[in-house]
Amino acid sequence: MGMQTDVKSVPVAATGVVYDQRTRLKGLLVMPSASAGSLVIRDGGASGTVILSIPTLAGDSSFPVIIPGEGVLCYINIHATVSNATAAVFHG
Repeated sequence: MGMQTDVKSVPVAATGVVYDQRTRLKGLLVMPSASAGSLVIRDGGASGTVILSIPTLAGDSSFPVIIPGEGVLCYINIHATVSNATAAVFHG
């Protein structure tokens, strides 16, 4: 059996650190707003390594971002830069 960890969810509505420790990004639920926007996930803060960059369409429906396997290891932290969107970030 593979590695097992508890998965946690963090709501994200503004740019900033989502989780400030080493963790694995497991997935997201992205909720676009009335205007087009984007969600950028980084490891290591606002100038860290980009892990995901997700554009959102104006007025679009919520959609999941499924990360396969054990997720993406973030060595320092998970940082989100959000523009005209909100999200639930799943990590563990």
